[in-house]
Amino acid sequence: MLDVTIEGVTIVDGTGAPARVGDVAIDSGRIVAVTEPGAAAAVAGTSSKVIDGTGLVVAPGFVDLHTHYDAQLMWDPTASPSPLHGVTTVFGGNCGFGLAPAGDEHADYLARLMARVEGIPLAAIEAGVSWDWRSFAEWIARIERQGIGVNAGFLAGHSAVRRQVMGADAVGAEATPGQIEAMVAELRSMLASGAMGFSTSRSHTHNDGDGQPVPSRAASDAEVLALCKAVGEFPGTQLEAIVPGCINGFSHAEMQLLASMSTAAQRPLNWNVLGVAGGEGHLRQLEASEVALRHGGRVVALTLPQSMRIRLSFLSGMVLDAFPGWAEFFGLSVADRIAALRDPAVRRRLDDGAQSPEAGLIGLLANWKRLRIVETFAPQCGGFEGRTVGEIAQERGVDPFDALCDIVVADELRTGIAPEMPPESPEIWAQRREVWADPRVIIGGSDAGAHLDMMCGATYSTFLVGPAVRDLGLLPLEEAVRLLTDVPARFYGLRGRGRIEPGWVADLVVFDPEVVGPGHERTHDDLPGGASRLYATAVGVNHVLVNGIETVCDGQFTGATPGIVLRSGRDTETVSVRTAVPLPRTHEEA
Repeated sequence: MLDVTIEGVTIVDGTGAPARVGDVAIDSGRIVAVTEPGAAAAVAGTSSKVIDGTGLVVAPGFVDLHTHYDAQLMWDPTASPSPLHGVTTVFGGNCGFGLAPAGDEHADYLARLMARVEGIPLAAIEAGVSWDWRSFAEWIARIERQGIGVNAGFLAGHSAVRRQVMGADAVGAEATPGQIEAMVAELRSMLASGAMGFSTSRSHTHNDGDGQPVPSRAASDAEVLALCKAVGEFPGTQLEAIVPGCINGFSHAEMQLLASMSTAAQRPLNWNVLGVAGGEGHLRQLEASEVALRHGGRVVALTLPQSMRIRLSFLSGMVLDAFPGWAEFFGLSVADRIAALRDPAVRRRLDDGAQSPEAGLIGLLANWKRLRIVETFAPQCGGFEGRTVGEIAQERGVDPFDALCDIVVADELRTGIAPEMPPESPEIWAQRREVWADPRVIIGGSDAGAHLDMMCGATYSTFLVGPAVRDLGLLPLEEAVRLLTDVPARFYGLRGRGRIEPGWVADLVVFDPEVVGPGHERTHDDLPGGASRLYATAVGVNHVLVNGIETVCDGQFTGATPGIVLRSGRDTETVSVRTAVPLPRTHEEA
């Protein structure tokens, strides 16, 4: 008897082929038959569970190449909310950050680093992560014993490796030849244990819990390239890197470094995140791919289909702490910040700093009246949600910054605020559509599991198969599914995942194309240690199966944990730098 049959469903198989109505039969975690409607039982036998797919779409589970669920999986094996949005496979260890190798002498440093640079509340890490491992092999074994609800692979993070070898000297010091050799040996051990590859960062925004540059930022090119070369010794591996130009535009030196990393390893390299908001800035960013190609490597950008809308707050201080004179304020305790904001003199000092010429471009955020209140918490502030600070200030007859401070104080700093975003033009959406089809780009880069006070990146997949297809008409559903499944799966060399075909793994999502989409972001107080996060459910995702087992049913987690820790070489194959981004299959391959 089969495990599951999905009957009478519209099959979008991930290859870009036209959708067709039929049945999908599943047994022992794999797809055993894809048939005409009503024929599955005759071909493959009866099933213990039948899902009525009438009016619904079944697609391969979505693959998210850039997450930071490393810590969250220790207390939340579902990796919520990504599976609610159809994601069945995630990759962590990005940006050079990870939880292994660790040990008592490094756990506190790594915890505070992850909290600062990735916006994961330290209270949650301290309460939810056990740190009962030392090596990378011990860490992934710990995850496997616990059980997870998604398939998860992890890169070896440069900063964790550097800290393991150099200790406190990892911050700011150049490694000696002997230390580089020791780092290479540590990386080889991690790769032999199944690490998916190597990640690093030189981003100026990446600072540790002490406010110092993360360890990888002190690495020389020689160190980075030695580590990349070691990656090429192991099958099925990848590279990921963040440099300052990922946001502001690559310098020639940065393009050369990314190309050299890829050629040293003979592995594809991806970077995050390519923004498309009008103009030609994104085209100049994609020149990094051309430089790599000329040097015999492959560099690919990750992008999100919708604009990244971040939320700011006086609780975390991220971004706001860059205003001149505000860092000292955010160094205060919550209680002291609340008290300070009640003082008119403090308000004037903060406002003056934000409005000063030294604020630079970030000073644009200090146009307080243009900020919108997106979430409040105190009962007396409930009527302010969705309104601009300017509207509230005018209604109350006060200065806009005073109006904002009054709300923030009443909410005990938790107020969610966001800059006004103008409607996005058809021209911008046309640019994005062109980028999605570009072989130098892959849709992903969600950062899910990170920056929990500012955004919920997990919504990108339901946006693409929902509003982007249905409401904006930007691309066919078949192509949207291919971009979320087969393209990232082939890029990472995943074996037997990313398509609906007999013999392939049954990672599947079943959704209603008429309503599928992301829900609204709201604050959930559901993290260990009483910490909070921004969270968004999905609309219209009926079923999610991981390795043939249902993990989501009608928008709720079932509690099943059939996911596996993906290991390079075993679960991935080596992807050539010349064919890192797949072309649609030929007729013969189909």
